[in-house]
Amino acid sequence: MPISARRLLRAIDQLSYWSGKAFAWLIVALTFVVSLEVFKRYILNAPTAWIFDFNNMLYGTLFMMCGAYTLAAAGHVRADFVYIYMKPRWTSRCTFYFSFRASWG
Repeated sequence: MPISARRLLRAIDQLSYWSGKAFAWLIVALTFVVSLEVFKRYILNAPTAWIFDFNNMLYGTLFMMCGAYTLAAAGHVRADFVYIYMKPRWTSRCTFYFSFRASWG
């Protein structure tokens, strides 16, 4: 692999790593939103309609943005009983294909 392609891939991995670390803080906002809804619904007896949608948006963003971090950190759970028999090139192709498939349907 040429040096420039390797540097590009390393830069993309670093971007995935740091964006995943940054977006992981959304779990704090998600916890706050859920706690707020529980408080308003059960203590104040005043549920809101928008918190459910906001909660889903935060969770979806957290899931998608931290997925890139998980792949960059090689922490993704996968079927190792299949991957151990593959060469690294095919492992990378399968990871790319299934990541693309999961992201874009």
